[in-house]
Amino acid sequence: MSRTMAEVNRLLKKTAGLINNDTESLFQGEFRVGVDLGTADIQTIVLDAAGNPIAAFMDWTNVVRDGVVVDFFGASQIVREQVRRANAKLGINIEQVITSFPPGTDSRISTNVIEAAGLEVAGVIDEPSSVAQLLQLDHAAVVDIGGGTTGTAIIEQGRVVRSMDDATGGRHITLTLAGHFGLPYEEAEEMKRTSKDLALCRLAAPVIGKMADIVHGHIEGHKVPAIYLTGGSCALPGFLEVFAAEFPGTEIVMPSHPLYLTPLAIATYSDVIRAKEQRVG
Repeated sequence: MSRTMAEVNRLLKKTAGLINNDTESLFQGEFRVGVDLGTADIQTIVLDAAGNPIAAFMDWTNVVRDGVVVDFFGASQIVREQVRRANAKLGINIEQVITSFPPGTDSRISTNVIEAAGLEVAGVIDEPSSVAQLLQLDHAAVVDIGGGTTGTAIIEQGRVVRSMDDATGGRHITLTLAGHFGLPYEEAEEMKRTSKDLALCRLAAPVIGKMADIVHGHIEGHKVPAIYLTGGSCALPGFLEVFAAEFPGTEIVMPSHPLYLTPLAIATYSDVIRAKEQRVG
């Protein structure tokens, strides 16, 4: 049975309230940690044994591009610092983390960064599949709008049967805005993140249409009744309506804080690993 979006949105709201909050909140008990090495940001989220967020850290960064680490040292240092802050906040010692990778890329790119940060990789999963696991979907598709790519995982009978990723993501929306307004990339990126002006989405509509075309190709041959969106670029005001218009007859679902859905899902994936280990034992 699918986990309700109300439940997931509650967890996302909690995560949003914890982002980069260093206030000491000592914790005792089991915990698990997810690290998301995104194109536009790196996030570390710590969950308690029940799956509730207890610490969350994020840095906007350009050290990863389209699933490739272009600044290996910078990426590992950001992860190391986020983990240090989590340890200091909670009074714990994080040694193992879960991480992820875009579909179709080499997972070792991500795991090498984690290991360079002095951590052990407890598990690795592709990004949209992690969301499918979190939502406990039976028959649907998860579309992850990343900084540089659009990734899709197709779920049938509760199992991911196909996962793929193609270029075109939030960075391309930023480039469109930068070109239109004659702005440096960094200013256009800030505009995309913070503006509530629906006119920006109208300017970005061709890029969103390209993302929809990619997803149509990914799901071709599969009767997908619902598509679940994740990724920070989905939060652009009007994105949901423009994207949904390309999929008449298909339910399009977007969480309240799409920027944090994939990192939360990555951290939650340790539940799956633990369950597998218990069955083997």
